[in-house]
Amino acid sequence: MRKKSYLDYILNPLELLRTKKVLQVNPTVAPKRTEPRDIKIIIYEYDKNKSECYSIQTVEECYPFLNTPSNTWINVDGLKKNEVETICNHFGIHQLITEDILSIGQRPKMDEINGLVFCLLYMLYFNDAESSVEAEQISIILGKNFVISFQEDANRDVFNGLRDKISVNGSKVRQNGTDFLFYSLIDLIVDNFYVVMEKLGEKIELLEEDIMRNADTRSLVRINMLRKEMIVLKRSIAPVREVINGILRGESELIEERTEKYFKDVYDHVIQANDLTENYRDMMMNMQDLYLNTVNLKLNEVMKVMAIVTCLLAPATVIGGIFGMNFEKIPLLHNQWGFFISVGLMLLVPLWMIFAFRRRGWF
Repeated sequence: MRKKSYLDYILNPLELLRTKKVLQVNPTVAPKRTEPRDIKIIIYEYDKNKSECYSIQTVEECYPFLNTPSNTWINVDGLKKNEVETICNHFGIHQLITEDILSIGQRPKMDEINGLVFCLLYMLYFNDAESSVEAEQISIILGKNFVISFQEDANRDVFNGLRDKISVNGSKVRQNGTDFLFYSLIDLIVDNFYVVMEKLGEKIELLEEDIMRNADTRSLVRINMLRKEMIVLKRSIAPVREVINGILRGESELIEERTEKYFKDVYDHVIQANDLTENYRDMMMNMQDLYLNTVNLKLNEVMKVMAIVTCLLAPATVIGGIFGMNFEKIPLLHNQWGFFISVGLMLLVPLWMIFAFRRRGWF
């Protein structure tokens, strides 16, 4: 695969659009979401004694799970406006929350409206093919005996481990209520931050080694692209601290006191992830300084060689200039050894200069 040059990034409009998407978000512009052709709804109903999984075709099939005595997790993959609004209306979800679910580019947030706890987060993925961080918006709603999650992409998420735990008898998820399920979903999203940051860390280390070996214009482009990925990472992780803090400070009856210690653990993980993001950001700034210092060092080496060559040629230039003057009487002008003497001086003086430069440690 051919390496991209800086012209590829400058002339490629997709890279420019991505940069604009990363750096600019205008909350006053009405969101335009491309709706999927189909949505995928999977329902997990469980308690201490049993666990059932249902794959349904229509949103109306969710209605009976509103007042079931067991715990219910409704996972909606694909956001179609009509279906999302129908589900939200039936489960008593406020219109403002519905708008947040269907929005684009929202900042991670937490709200408690109509007795429901709502969290909007971003699931992060690292695209190895593009070497970029991808973020998927997910909305999670905690109600009495139910949790509803809305995802954009039906082909990937980080919840497979939780699905396996729901099917295992005696697991913590099965022994606790929906507030623990709510915590588990958020915890998996936060834990996946570290997976993405580990991938970015490997890219940063490889780039640092490449800059030390051979710094060129591609290195600067790669630094700038990684800095943009760090912006995506920072925007997705930093506000989660406020989200978890809001849950801990809230007095929702849906979250039991015994579950709060788990949210405190997630809060610690978020702080650590945020600190790691800041460290990566500092590393990128230092790497840019390293690139500039490396380029300047190479330039200094080139200038030093050119200066030495100029100094070594200066005696020959002076001697040749003296013997090239148009005077009738010049010493050694008609001597049969004059040419050899002048050439010898042109060689001996530079050799002596090289010896003097070496003793002084100039090269």
